[in-house]
Amino acid sequence: MNGLEAIIAGAIQGTIEWLPISSEAQTMLYLLNYVHMDPQTALSYAFYLHFGTMIAVIIRFREEFIRIVRNLRLDYPLTRILLIASLATGVTALPLYFLLKSASLGQNASTFTLLIGGMLILTGMVMKASGTAGEKEMDQMSDREMVITGLAQGCAIIPGISRSGVTMAALLVQKINQETALVISFLMSVPAALAISLIDFGAIRLIPIQTAVMLTMSSFFFGYVSMNVLLKVAKKTPFWIFCIILGVITVSFVLLW
Repeated sequence: MNGLEAIIAGAIQGTIEWLPISSEAQTMLYLLNYVHMDPQTALSYAFYLHFGTMIAVIIRFREEFIRIVRNLRLDYPLTRILLIASLATGVTALPLYFLLKSASLGQNASTFTLLIGGMLILTGMVMKASGTAGEKEMDQMSDREMVITGLAQGCAIIPGISRSGVTMAALLVQKINQETALVISFLMSVPAALAISLIDFGAIRLIPIQTAVMLTMSSFFFGYVSMNVLLKVAKKTPFWIFCIILGVITVSFVLLW
């Protein structure tokens, strides 16, 4: 991967990370079809790209994270949400991760791309079905709602299933306030990104340092900018339709190419 390819991959990740469109899927499509990586290597690169957007979240919501550090108690709503949801994420994410890594062995790019397209369509359908958010705030969430949200996030380890889309859908279905749901989804991305970086470290450490730096800087920059834009427009934009459109385009690309 050269410098320009790394910047483009980071731009794709950072620009659509927060949309209910799988950034992992789109970076996979780019890496498979334009950089010509094999599926397993592309998957590890797609996982690593979350590191830059994770840094963007930490900086953008630094005050919230400082409060979490100062209130490492289960009676503090945000601390409790992140802890319980993250543990629940592992329940679904770990088995799916090992199945995914195993399935990617020996599979060609077309098969993997077809899977991505199908999952994009599924994400769009889930977002459409979620309906309108309610009025619950963070301190009104039950442990059960936190667990459900975490389990949903774990499923997003599959390329094509949007992490932000699935977590937002899970929160909205449970009648969490829309703005609150968006913030929770942002914050939940940090422990999720840390976890996948540790789990896939064996493959990620093989990424050349210069490439890793460029991937991180690019995804951080575009992620920070797009996050601020999304905070202003998310409540008014029907993002679910983009998932279905991209999914149809992706599947059509495989079937017709």
